[in-house]
Amino acid sequence: MTETKTTGTKTALVTGANKGIGFAIARGLGEAGFRVGVGARDETRREAAVGALRGDGIEAFGVPLDVTADDSTADDSAASAARLLESDPGRLDVLVNNAGIGGSTDGGAQDPTTLDLDVLRTVLDTNVFGTVRVTNAMLPLLQRSSSPRIVNMSSDMGSLTLQTGPPLAAYAPSKTMLNSITAQYARRLADTGVIVNAACPGLVATDFTGHQGWRTPEQGAAIAVRLATLPDDGPRGGFFNEEGSVPW
Repeated sequence: MTETKTTGTKTALVTGANKGIGFAIARGLGEAGFRVGVGARDETRREAAVGALRGDGIEAFGVPLDVTADDSTADDSAASAARLLESDPGRLDVLVNNAGIGGSTDGGAQDPTTLDLDVLRTVLDTNVFGTVRVTNAMLPLLQRSSSPRIVNMSSDMGSLTLQTGPPLAAYAPSKTMLNSITAQYARRLADTGVIVNAACPGLVATDFTGHQGWRTPEQGAAIAVRLATLPDDGPRGGFFNEEGSVPW
């Protein structure tokens, strides 16, 4: 095992952090004292986000990362990102799985009665399989931290109880599955220091929503930052927004 480098600054990785809620989460964690890895696949946007964060006095660095990349030798795969963090600082304290897509809705693609299975596969590949790829690649580094945290960015559209929003038969079930995966990780890691939870940011005005929302990215990011900085006796395997628990 590679020796963990000693540093007083904790390190966080946020996927999909070049804009929107992900960028706001990166900023919030940076303001909380974390060194923040900006995970994104587009180099230009990634480096622009890093520059903006550094301009605000945050210690940020870019992490080439395409959560859909399966090839462990690809420069932007989860395995490659883990190797980058392995080299410096040798551990990871917080992982926020924020990268996600809504998927096409053209021509009834997400109407359950005309569901386009290719759209469903594409959404699941990012929103669910991408989270698993990145989480499993980062777990060895997280387990070297004294207070490791994983936050999966979900949505109350995935709540089987609330069933909010319009019928979106690819996006909403992807978040339902993400919630279940979160619970499975929490169960598996219950006897470790790794605390895993899911977060609901609410309807945030970003490119993702076509700016149809009443919440700012900073408001949406707040619950993720809170879960990323939970004390060691904090909740595990839950689904939360700013007001508290969200029903499954």
